[in-house]
Amino acid sequence: MTFVPLVLIMVIFYFLLILPAQRRQKKTTQMLQALKNGDKVITNGGIYGTIVGLEDEAVQLRIADQVKIKLSRSAIVGLQPDTPKES
Repeated sequence: MTFVPLVLIMVIFYFLLILPAQRRQKKTTQMLQALKNGDKVITNGGIYGTIVGLEDEAVQLRIADQVKIKLSRSAIVGLQPDTPKES
């Protein structure tokens, strides 16, 4: 009976911390695998750019006219949200 509270705490930690982190990591991995040319992305350094080249572990971003940088895929945090066009 002395181990019941300890086991209960472990179960709570699993459902509140570990499981959501695993889901978030899986979603990020899927997003990185699905990248394609023309996608607009945000890096972990806060740089906004458009993918112009893909390699196995690297991505080439166009951040301005005639300015391209090469980054690791893991440096990409997410896709830029689509901005609605005003009429």
